[in-house]
Amino acid sequence: MVNAQEDFYDYTTIRYSDYVYKESIHTPMIHKLGNELTYPFIQLKSADTLMVQFDDFDETIRDYYFTIIHCDKDWNPSRLLFNEYAEGLIDVPIRNFQLSYNTLQKYVHYEFTIPNENIQLKISGNYLLVVHENDHQQPVLSLRFYVYEPLTQIQGVAKQATIAEYMKTHHEVDFSIVCHFPCRNPFSEISVVVSQNFRYDMVIDNLKPQFVKDNELIYNYETENLFPAGNEFRWIDAKSIRFQTENVKKIEYIQPLYHYFLYPDEKRTFKRYFQWQDINGKFIVKNDFAKNSKIEADYVWVHFFLPYEAPMIDGNLYIAGNFNRWQYNASNMMKYNYEKKGYELNLLLKQGFYDYAYAFLKDGNNVADFGLIEGNHFETENDYYIMVYWKNPSSNYHHLIGIQAVNNHRPKK
Repeated sequence: MVNAQEDFYDYTTIRYSDYVYKESIHTPMIHKLGNELTYPFIQLKSADTLMVQFDDFDETIRDYYFTIIHCDKDWNPSRLLFNEYAEGLIDVPIRNFQLSYNTLQKYVHYEFTIPNENIQLKISGNYLLVVHENDHQQPVLSLRFYVYEPLTQIQGVAKQATIAEYMKTHHEVDFSIVCHFPCRNPFSEISVVVSQNFRYDMVIDNLKPQFVKDNELIYNYETENLFPAGNEFRWIDAKSIRFQTENVKKIEYIQPLYHYFLYPDEKRTFKRYFQWQDINGKFIVKNDFAKNSKIEADYVWVHFFLPYEAPMIDGNLYIAGNFNRWQYNASNMMKYNYEKKGYELNLLLKQGFYDYAYAFLKDGNNVADFGLIEGNHFETENDYYIMVYWKNPSSNYHHLIGIQAVNNHRPKK
């Protein structure tokens, strides 16, 4: 039998995370078909479909393929044989592409769906999608997605923290899980991951049931399930090069592309909470004057500036959001300008609407601190995603048996 993952085990540079390997690749997206503001999870053996799309600044049409790899709950390859988790082609050609139209930055737009006529998914769990060229030694892009089977009923609530010390700054996520299958030892067989706004670096994944009542698992802690509440996201409206939106100081054409110069931002650490409607760190591609934004939205340079009296000496400051998969690297790291006394960054973005925030990553840490610049306020509206995994001693993979989103402002749908 063939194992689709054999080629990846020896390839040490593959990353089991959202990652762009080729510099010409831009704006990777994976979401439910028809709605760019959704996250990549689908129900097993249902009509749910994921759309994957990305742009390549290399105008030569490439022979791209994609492969899927089943992973455990911690995003390590599960080492299942390909035909144990999928049926169809191991390497699926990407045949749907279009050239950009009427844009200053020329690109080829690629897109495909999962599942499709060439590949079907057989089991639930975490999956890594890898786009590559002619062989597996040339990865182009990797993206995570989730397939769940509805074997649980999850009831949850996100609320202001109970303990006085955290009441003004944190959210508490309490929930219960009803299992619709026999689970002999929930303390060892059931694992839960709770994520704030689907951030991979802002998760709680070590919770055990506080109480077990028949087939119901109760997670009702007061400290173990706390998240810094953060603040409402800042935003960029770059859907039009003709009109300046509220926080855009000027739009200027500097050959070869347009540049959006934003008004200087301000540190909000100790400012009073101010409510406005955001999209919880998400983004959407849109050109207000285009019929098809996928190929008619242009790329623009966006200039950020945050006044700051002196540079930080124990870490770096980043612009973060779902547009860069909540990652912290050279592409979104801000540089300190001693003459202007502040941090600045120029980002190349496809026209659209983007939520963003300032994230401080202390040296040696892998979880960014949004509160240092943005502040933490219990009034902040956030989405929390509860993901439940099951693996018994006789199973050779982690089933994903439920996903539930809860919001501290809105009731569960």
